[in-house]
Amino acid sequence: MPVNYSTPAPEALHPIAGVRLGTAEAGVRKAGRRDLTLIALEPGCTVAGVFTRNRFCAAPVFVCKKHLAAKNEIRALLINTGNANAGTGEAGLRAAETSCAAAAALLGVEAAQVLPFSTGVILEPLPVERITAGLPRVADDLAEKHWFEAAHAIMTTDTVAKAASRRILIDGEMIHITGISKGAGMIRPNMATMLGFIATDAGIAPELLQTLAGEAAEESFNCITVDGDTSTNDSFILIASGKSGARFANAAAPGFVLLREAIVDVARELAQAIVRDGEGATKFIRVAVEGGNARAECRKVAYAVAHSPLVKTAFFASDPNLGRILGAIGNAGIDDLDVARVRVWLASRGEEILVAEQGGRAAAYREEDGARIMQAAEIDIRIALDRGAAAATVYTCDFSYDYVKINADYRS
Repeated sequence: MPVNYSTPAPEALHPIAGVRLGTAEAGVRKAGRRDLTLIALEPGCTVAGVFTRNRFCAAPVFVCKKHLAAKNEIRALLINTGNANAGTGEAGLRAAETSCAAAAALLGVEAAQVLPFSTGVILEPLPVERITAGLPRVADDLAEKHWFEAAHAIMTTDTVAKAASRRILIDGEMIHITGISKGAGMIRPNMATMLGFIATDAGIAPELLQTLAGEAAEESFNCITVDGDTSTNDSFILIASGKSGARFANAAAPGFVLLREAIVDVARELAQAIVRDGEGATKFIRVAVEGGNARAECRKVAYAVAHSPLVKTAFFASDPNLGRILGAIGNAGIDDLDVARVRVWLASRGEEILVAEQGGRAAAYREEDGARIMQAAEIDIRIALDRGAAAATVYTCDFSYDYVKINADYRS
């Protein structure tokens, strides 16, 4: 079960005017579950995206990037689960293009106006015939209110659907923002998340929207890790329908800062939900690093701790074997780090204790205090490097027995 997270109720997810969603069972991998989603966009919507930097990126990622680079007006997003269409070569590219053409024919648009997304098993051919056969049922299901259903239909090993919504008032115009994401394993995004989709009824100029998509990813999905593996299919899409009447031509437009904060907040909630639902996770852990020379340096240290299997298994066991944190910090690749100036704290439920300072165990630290804090479901690790003013936070989870079981049985 996820750590302190549950899917919002359907009525808590605001419909976005100009954006309709439909789902259906296509039997892509398993029968009896909705595994095909179509998001149809009305004319005038702007769309931006960021994608995985994994060099073995999936066929749909290639096609998405091509369609976006052509400056097409994007009119639909097509998402399947159960098969990643990654490591599939030219045949995979043809399958992705075929699925785009089938969706386009149903909606009366061009194939180049459709973006495809896939998630699931790698190195297996995409059963495109099942997708095309399921598309009419998906199209019949299209409705602006179907965010809750779509959040469930894009799941793979997720145990819970992930969604978030906000409503803000800017200059008398009510603006809505709603998003969904999926992911539980193979999570260390290097751009965004496994799959994430956020839409707003604000009007945002294309170049500004692309910048905002990158910034939102950097402040949310690029701050999480479950197991340190960057997927072949990571995709994050930001949609602006413009139907609210509020329009933003540039970052200096009145109210844009508030809109940006709300969109980043939705992205951050979705990203943290992925970690809370990490495969086999029993604990949600924040790793906050301060006092670095640069934010990149702080993130390097934070990820060294968050990726360490030794640290993650210790937290699963609530075992205060906290020298593992020091080992991870020292292995982060900061060659001129003065370990005598590094301090480390543990915190949970309003209590914070100093664990390490001056190159070793803090004088006041007691192991029973560390064990007590590590029993909590949510734990903060705070690290001070004392070499600058930069800071960064990464979100992760523990490693349990179930992580191994889930991934050992992934294709079963």
